[in-house]
Amino acid sequence: MLTDGASHAVDSSELAFKIAARGAVQQACDKAGAVILEPVMQVQVVAPDEYQGGIVGGINKRKGMIEGTETMHGLVTINCLVPLANMFGYSTELRSGTQGKGEYTMEYKTHMPVMPQIQEELIKEFRAKKAKEAEAKK
Repeated sequence: MLTDGASHAVDSSELAFKIAARGAVQQACDKAGAVILEPVMQVQVVAPDEYQGGIVGGINKRKGMIEGTETMHGLVTINCLVPLANMFGYSTELRSGTQGKGEYTMEYKTHMPVMPQIQEELIKEFRAKKAKEAEAKK
């Protein structure tokens, strides 16, 4: 933890302070147990009830959490939470799986931590990108 600092004409520079600040932030994040968050969407799917199984399977494949279902007049309404990153391409999948009869809406709900294995992968990709950028500067 950085509690005090002083500058000296000989060994103090803007770069030295930037490096010290970067180290302090890195150390604080490591101690705090920082996690990567992702946006999660509230999704509502409406389709003929004969397609319910396929729709639920598609939501589960996208790591969605079903909050509830309701069937009325031959239509099923499925309410769920799905990470935004997993919603890309869902429109095409839903139309294909329901012969064009299904539709959905989504709106932002909250941010939640990504799964640990995905977080590890993202960190690894970020570090590789930074290493590549550092090599390019040399």
